Amino acid sequence: MAMTLSEKILARAAGRAEVSPGEIVEVPVDVAMIHEGTGPLALKSFRSLGLEKVWDPSKVVVILDHYAPSPSEAAAENQKMLRDFAKEQGIAAFYDIDQGICHQVLPEKGHALPGQILVGTDSHTCTAGALGVFATGIGSTEMAGVFATGRIWFKVPESLKLVYRGSIPPYITPMDIILATMKRLTSEGGNYKALEFAGPVVEAMTVGQRMTLCNMAIEMGGKVGMVAPDAVTLAYLRDRAKEPFQALAPDADATYEETIEFDISRLVPQVACPHSVDNVRDIGEVEGTTIHQAFLGTCTNGRLEDLRLGAAVVKGKKIPPSVRMIVIPASREVFLGALKEGLVQTFVEAGAIVANPNCGPCCGNHQGILAPGEVCLSTANRNFSGRMGRGAQLYLASPQVVAASAVAGRIVHPARLWQAG
Repeated sequence: MAMTLSEKILARAAGRAEVSPGEIVEVPVDVAMIHEGTGPLALKSFRSLGLEKVWDPSKVVVILDHYAPSPSEAAAENQKMLRDFAKEQGIAAFYDIDQGICHQVLPEKGHALPGQILVGTDSHTCTAGALGVFATGIGSTEMAGVFATGRIWFKVPESLKLVYRGSIPPYITPMDIILATMKRLTSEGGNYKALEFAGPVVEAMTVGQRMTLCNMAIEMGGKVGMVAPDAVTLAYLRDRAKEPFQALAPDADATYEETIEFDISRLVPQVACPHSVDNVRDIGEVEGTTIHQAFLGTCTNGRLEDLRLGAAVVKGKKIPPSVRMIVIPASREVFLGALKEGLVQTFVEAGAIVANPNCGPCCGNHQGILAPGEVCLSTANRNFSGRMGRGAQLYLASPQVVAASAVAGRIVHPARLWQAG
């Protein structure tokens, strides 16, 4: 039987020749990741089972990224708990507050390999699907079971194939493409489905750009978001993979619940408006909206490709006093790259604040929480009410739109900024 990418991965993991949507399969876990936001509950649940050792410390990754550095005693205690746990269990893949966001660090450090089963106590674990990984978020108590047994069960998801064609217009980025997809599918259009991103546009993307697409799969209700491994994937992993792997690809005659085609040739910059990620408008519908903060970063758009786009917009310009622009690289590797390329200097000279790699204000923890009534334009993946401050208004857009709007003091198409000089 011909199978989709997710079906192939689950079938191989389950030791079966084939699987079908709706079946329940139990599979071994290749990588299990926790961070200090959700990890403490997983550890408490693990202890409550009366267990002392995780099934395989070489397959556990612990990352401190959500409160880095810790902004409170409670956060510091959670981080200490995970530091102590990693030491006690002999977990070598422990990354402290200096490394960056888990969804960026996992691929960079070679912990996300094609064909694997990767679970994490964070909904955006699906980001790793850009490398052909069956990567998904699970609950903290569910992770306790994984720590105990090294196994987990899944219902085999139906698969949607999302095919992108056409020439990429100026100022269009993967964030615009995925927001346009959100507009079409809505926040429930991919409920418990495997979203396979494909087509010439995706094939031409870097791994980092593909990560932006897969990161947002959960915002459509997806179980996983995936891109089939290719030469781009293998080149990215050449010096990163920590162990051998076998890349799988969907069969050409695989059966999908639906194949949806997108022609992006006429796409204009997209903006998600409060308070839902699928409340997406063409930028012309919201241009002129005053902003108080511009945030460039997160696991969605905090990679070097994204910082380059933002820096090119603000270079030689000044951010007005009415706007706070915060730039947070997704990882230490990204930060070092931005330093070497002069991007950090460009942002600072323009008046932006460049912070250490971490989640920052995205999840409402620190480094840019808003006051009631303030408006933030962000490259993040969620704009729910209260996420970055009670009573604040959150809009989502691409790095270029965020940077241009920071300079203009209002939401603006980047082309208008260039025209204004």
